[in-house]
Amino acid sequence: MAAIAPLCDFGWKAVDARLPGVDGRAHSLFDCAGPNGLVVAFICNHCPYVKAVIDRIVREAIDLETYGIGFVAINANDANAYPDDSFGKMKAFADEHALPFPYLHDEDQSVARAYGAVCTPDFFGFNRALELQYRGRLDASRKEAAQPGLRRDLYKAMIAVAGTARGPQEQHASIGCSIKWKVDPSWSTDGQTALS
Repeated sequence: MAAIAPLCDFGWKAVDARLPGVDGRAHSLFDCAGPNGLVVAFICNHCPYVKAVIDRIVREAIDLETYGIGFVAINANDANAYPDDSFGKMKAFADEHALPFPYLHDEDQSVARAYGAVCTPDFFGFNRALELQYRGRLDASRKEAAQPGLRRDLYKAMIAVAGTARGPQEQHASIGCSIKWKVDPSWSTDGQTALS
């Protein structure tokens, strides 16, 4: 079932974290920022929404770099329940799509929870002060192939952020597969607290 992310909480401050990347190094989220801002994208390997747009995500990251916008992607899905989202499969995914940005593993899901991530893909666009200015979709295509002339929502928004430090007031929510949260072992399957 598709999940829909909430819209932008303008001015919310980014949270830093240090996470392992598929390149074998740990990365600070803040170190991924460019001089004019940062996009934090929650993605994964198996989601059909991500698979449909990953080439466009790569294009936007490359094109936004020329505007001083950094880019980082995070996979927070429960790899035990969804083995296609394992760290090893993340490496293969990054190689297959020649990801030009750090692809990080949020194994304990603490970063996804801190950001309030809801779905894959879920995009957070920050200005140079690392204040949230965009929480929306990549474009209107969802899982379909992009039509000619399709508006590049994330790209256009982040160009505005690079130039003015402010995102557009009108934004469209991202939609995708829900984040695959780990089951809290302190809860039983019927939602009642497990007995210790």
